[in-house]
Amino acid sequence: MADKKLVEQITSREEDFAQWYTDVVKKAELTDYSSVKGFMVIRPAGYAIWERIQEELDSRFKATGVQNCAMPLLIPESLLQKESEHVEGFAPEVAWVTYGGSKRLEERLCVRPTSEVLFCDYYSKVVKSYRDLPQLLNQWCSVVRWEKTTRPFLRTREFLWQEGHTVHATAEEAEERTRMMLDIYADVLENELAIPVVKGRKTDKEKFAGAIATYTVEALMHDGQALQCATSHNFGDGFAKAFDVQYLSKENKIEPVHQTSWGITTRTIGALIMVHGDDSGLVIPPRIAPTQVVIVPIQQNKEGVLDKAYALKEELVKAGIRVKVDDSDKTPGFKFADGEVRGIPLRLEIGPKDIEKNQAVLVRRDNREKLVAELSGLSTKVEELLQQMQKDMYERALSFQKERTTDAKSLDELVASIDKKPGFVRAMWCGCRECEDKLKEYSGITSRCIPMAQEEISDTCVVCGKKATKMVYWGRAY
Repeated sequence: MADKKLVEQITSREEDFAQWYTDVVKKAELTDYSSVKGFMVIRPAGYAIWERIQEELDSRFKATGVQNCAMPLLIPESLLQKESEHVEGFAPEVAWVTYGGSKRLEERLCVRPTSEVLFCDYYSKVVKSYRDLPQLLNQWCSVVRWEKTTRPFLRTREFLWQEGHTVHATAEEAEERTRMMLDIYADVLENELAIPVVKGRKTDKEKFAGAIATYTVEALMHDGQALQCATSHNFGDGFAKAFDVQYLSKENKIEPVHQTSWGITTRTIGALIMVHGDDSGLVIPPRIAPTQVVIVPIQQNKEGVLDKAYALKEELVKAGIRVKVDDSDKTPGFKFADGEVRGIPLRLEIGPKDIEKNQAVLVRRDNREKLVAELSGLSTKVEELLQQMQKDMYERALSFQKERTTDAKSLDELVASIDKKPGFVRAMWCGCRECEDKLKEYSGITSRCIPMAQEEISDTCVVCGKKATKMVYWGRAY
């Protein structure tokens, strides 16, 4: 009964998707509420997923020459005011420090909502000539944005992320770096998290405040809503001119640098939950899972069972597989359900009868397929299963994305398509912000991105009927 009760506490996805999401986050022990509204406690199970994402990204960043650093938590108001468009974009979400101890501060300090101005201030001091370029820095930290409505991982007032900030001698180098980092995000999302994405450029309405171009990777959740998973921004030389970040060129001229910024946050964990989870809880792709295999000893009090379980763990660990043995005093049924809720990709059952037959039972989390494997060569079989699961999970998510992506040639067709079957709709756009505003006001639909691979669905704008210039992915989003 214990395992049945554990699963019954998770609302069905089809019944109430929002409640299902909250139930999964809670039952999988990913987060907890804190004493400050909108700020979450990331529990070990949730943080372990973030650590795996960090590991995959960090190694890729460093392979391109990026180095990690740490910037201050607080930003003086006078420094923040130097780039007007940037300030205006973040002003409604800024938290301010006005006292130090019992003394009122002479100048307000902003709790960083992002760190562009801090990096600009730093670069203005260390960049003097072309020999100092490029500068390729990144930091892993938390930021604060005073959101009105919050939900664990998806939108919280404080969240974890990385923010890369680079400066270059030329516009071409900055654009190349901007696109390079977007490709890295897409690689990790698709190949590690098994989340298919659409890569593209944001419209001017949706781009980052202060950027000349923002690129994004957009994913489709199980309820048909889009989620912006990561962004990469080309700042041009706007910030450089505002903060006097300039260098002496080889031609002996003073030139402004060209900057980029790129980031991904813990909302990626929310995407992972909503793309792969089911009515029993999390389903984590093997390559990103903190624990890839849970070994459940059956009749573990019987002689030799626990010893065999730990011997199998040792064998799998040597093969590079992340394993834990659940030797708690709970029933096997409870352990099975607990492993499912937590999304551990593969369950390995071993009991007295299995030992006699020199075998183990393997159960896949994604489709619950059960098979019997010989103990000899077990690590090879486990590796094959994990690889197959990774591939299958991506293919299922990609199939869902394709099935939920439609084309539209008129406004009524676009809205009807999303209302009937939520997802991405590809439609043409004239490039006018008024059409974006009208569509959002009319139906809550926003432009998700202008995809890199362009197609001509029709020759007129889906909103106003005038000549179209771009094909855009549209949808409702988190």
